[in-house]
Amino acid sequence: MSDLDRVATALRRLPPSCGPVRLVAVDGHAGSGKSTLAARLAAALGGVPVLHLDDLATHEELFEWTGRMLAEVIGPLSRGETALYHPYDWNLRAFGAARPLAPAPVLIVEGVGAGRRELRPFLAGLLWMERGPEDSWLRGRRRDGPEQAAFWDGWTVAETRHFSADPSRPFADALVRERGEGYEWLPGPSATAGPNQIITQRDDSPAAN
Repeated sequence: MSDLDRVATALRRLPPSCGPVRLVAVDGHAGSGKSTLAARLAAALGGVPVLHLDDLATHEELFEWTGRMLAEVIGPLSRGETALYHPYDWNLRAFGAARPLAPAPVLIVEGVGAGRRELRPFLAGLLWMERGPEDSWLRGRRRDGPEQAAFWDGWTVAETRHFSADPSRPFADALVRERGEGYEWLPGPSATAGPNQIITQRDDSPAAN
């Protein structure tokens, strides 16, 4: 069984956290590999939905999207209803047509700030990509190219300000490091022993990795 399969099994066993949904957050610095991990984990879970926070943020509100998240996503899901959110188009600088998000047994939300304090009461698990800010931002800049340099200059300032005021890593259940193949999974600062923990000693052992 792969590392992702083991974690997927552990996530399925978690109690629901937002109505019938096990809401799992993947947080970390921009460029740290959150989207890739979320996609691979969603596949390991059988194709569960992934909500990208880039769809809720805007140019003017890089981190002030909490109200939209609570009203359009958390509220309906907590009632067992299908959420309807309006994804932001970064090229047109406008919100698009409503997109449905059904209350699946597991739903992944990925993006910088996915583990913020307003959302943590609704999370079944919080995964943190264990890559430093400078390294992450360099990867992001290389990915997006020189035409996005001005945006990244503003982003790094905003991200630093956000995590200084509302850090996610201290509340992570698991720390995830990219390796040549697969990931290394470590218990996070908030991990506690018990039947509902995401990472066990066996998962973290060299044999399991």
